[in-house]
Amino acid sequence: MAYPNVRQEIEAREKTYFSRYAALSANSRGRLVYEEPCLVRTDYQRDRDRIIHSKSFRRLKHKTQVFIAPEGDHYRTRLTHTLEVAQISRTIARALRLNEDLTEAIALGHDLGHTPFGHAGEEALGEVYPAGFHHNEQSLRIVDQLEGDGGLNLTWEVRDGILHHTGHGLPATLEGQIVRIADRIAYINHDIDDALRAGVIQPEDLPPECIMVLGDRHRSRINNMVLSMVEHSLDQPEIRMGAEAQRATDALRSFLFERVYIGSLAKKEEQKARRIIKILYQYYVQDPSALPEDQRKKIPDEGVERCVVDYVAGMTDHFAIKMFEVYFLPFSWPFTEGELNLKQFYPR
Repeated sequence: MAYPNVRQEIEAREKTYFSRYAALSANSRGRLVYEEPCLVRTDYQRDRDRIIHSKSFRRLKHKTQVFIAPEGDHYRTRLTHTLEVAQISRTIARALRLNEDLTEAIALGHDLGHTPFGHAGEEALGEVYPAGFHHNEQSLRIVDQLEGDGGLNLTWEVRDGILHHTGHGLPATLEGQIVRIADRIAYINHDIDDALRAGVIQPEDLPPECIMVLGDRHRSRINNMVLSMVEHSLDQPEIRMGAEAQRATDALRSFLFERVYIGSLAKKEEQKARRIIKILYQYYVQDPSALPEDQRKKIPDEGVERCVVDYVAGMTDHFAIKMFEVYFLPFSWPFTEGELNLKQFYPR
């Protein structure tokens, strides 16, 4: 049976409709290992699907965004943050006639390498692992090597956007630049929302000069940031906000660092989280036999410390806490049946 080549039709429409600055699917630099194109999906659509179906993506639902292991159902996790970044990014890409599929793939994959306990876990691993640790580099390592059977084999453009979404050079595509800014738009606004819900700050605490520019409601702030980006990036070779909106956005970010990220009572739990990460890292380095078999097999090629970092960084908050309890907290005697079942965590 002959199937219609829908992918070619999509690629033809992209050439007709997209901005001259868009990354066309047909012009991708390709994959690390060549694959025959799909009849239905473009290469960027395939990348998006591979990320969504990965185990690393599913684990994001149990990883901290800002508030560690929150009990409430409405606090953001690393997964909901990722979905918000993807939504904001697609809105901007569509308005600018750029490649939505590439933008979405980058957004969905940008935080795959985040540790348990958010940036606290990232900083803790960076302090104990001699080569240092950055979640964007770990995200790229996941899609290149760790996920699936030797990596997801994503396109160059998606990999570039994932690597450069934070602090390490500018993404090569405008789609990647969108995600870089949308990431900040998302976390600034949802972290304000979560901090208000937690009672860490009050609405009147927000800087009035920022409210005047961006609005006093969650949706208004996001909308005005996005509108400023669209206004100043339409048919331009770079992605940016207008000066006034950028100043207000930067001021809100500084406010969050002062009142939420560093100075709040809720963040004092981070010291406990840091200790958990460091102690687990040191435990596995000293006793690699405690690692799962798939990690132990990589030690001859990767080294113990690299394998330990990959394992600990991939843990969810709950799993890291459970492993800490298993290894370092005593069980009362006699063991209950549930406690005996914890032996499943020991690979020996």
